[in-house]
Formats: sequence, C-alpha cells, structure tokens
Amino acid sequence: MSVAADAVVLKRLGRVDYVATWQAMRDFTQRRDESTADELWLLEHPPVYTLGQGADPRFGPQAGSVASAVPLIQTDRGGEITYHGPGQLVVYTLVDLARRGIKVKQFVSLLENAVLDLLGGRGARRPGAPGVYVDGAKIAALGIRVSRGRAYHGVALNVDMDLMPFRAIAPCGYPGLAVTQMRDLGVREGTEALAERLAGRIVERLEHA
Repeated sequence: MSVAADAVVLKRLGRVDYVATWQAMRDFTQRRDESTADELWLLEHPPVYTLGQGADPRFGPQAGSVASAVPLIQTDRGGEITYHGPGQLVVYTLVDLARRGIKVKQFVSLLENAVLDLLGGRGARRPGAPGVYVDGAKIAALGIRVSRGRAYHGVALNVDMDLMPFRAIAPCGYPGLAVTQMRDLGVREGTEALAERLAGRIVERLEHA
C-alpha cells in the first residue's frame, strides 16, 4: 500500500545497535526520493559514546577509566560527544526538509519545541547549546545531519537510565555540565509511552511547519 509523501511513518525498533542503525539511516536517506514518506524511528541503544563531526576528543572518556570500556563511535551528525544507553529514548528523524520547506535551524528549533511541549513548561533552551535543559541540567540532546535537503539522526531524551557514564565526558562539549532525566522530575512513564507522546508532538509540529 502506498503512503502519502506528506505522511510520517513511525517505526518502533526497540533496543538496537548504534552502528547498524546509523548505517540504516544513511541507506534510507541515500535511496529515498521525492515520493518517500518521512519516518521517525523510536528506539534505545546499548551503552555507547558518539562523537559528532568536528567533536573534540579531549571531551571524551579518559583512557583507563571505567567508561573507557564503553564503545566510542565517530559519527557524521553535528554536535560534540554524548552518551546513549538503556533507558534513554532516541527519536531518529528522517525528514525531507527541502520538500517541507523547513530550514535546518528551524528544524532544530522544532525538535526542541517538541521536547519542551512534553515537559509542560519545565524545560528551557540554552543559548549556543542545542538541546533542552531543566534548571540548567541537560535532559535532551540534539544532533542532525542533512544530506541533499534530507535530515537524519535526531533527538535523545533521558528517561530512566544510569547517568554515571555522562560524568566521564564533557557532555556536548561542556565540562561539568549537569545531566538529568524524566524520572528525576517525577515522571514515571517509561520510554515506550514517552516515545509515543514525543513522536506525536514532532508530527504535529511538522504538519504545521
């Protein structure tokens, strides 16, 4: 059955390997055409650190630390270093920005606004540092890549996870940056329920962009 090009397809992938998923995003983006519907991939990753393009390795885990056992992957998204792990909701946003007439900065703002919607007024932006913060602590990280007007990668929201691995890095290039999560804000919904809610807000904002 065909899908309208302005539709958004949700794919619920569970817990999946970072490198394999990254390659799948690139393959999807390379082969899609003007009639391909946009997709949101809702998932978690096993423990992994990822470096954005141009990220400073000095912000990464130090050799010999416990965190050095966590894989470190150089990827092609924007931004600095971050951590992914179980209990963190990742939404990969495979969106044809050119077809929708959305600029890159506008898209980043759209994703931030979707997270802010979810937080119900408790979150905030930080000038010069993409993402969403609560009382100065980062709760959601953003990093995208755009190829031929089509975006991939996306947003990671800390839900109910072990935050200790963040202490071994300078999250998003900010030494000492505090990190928080939905559970610590009193939110008891799990990643699956929050995935549906966040995806809904992203779709709503795409429809009205």
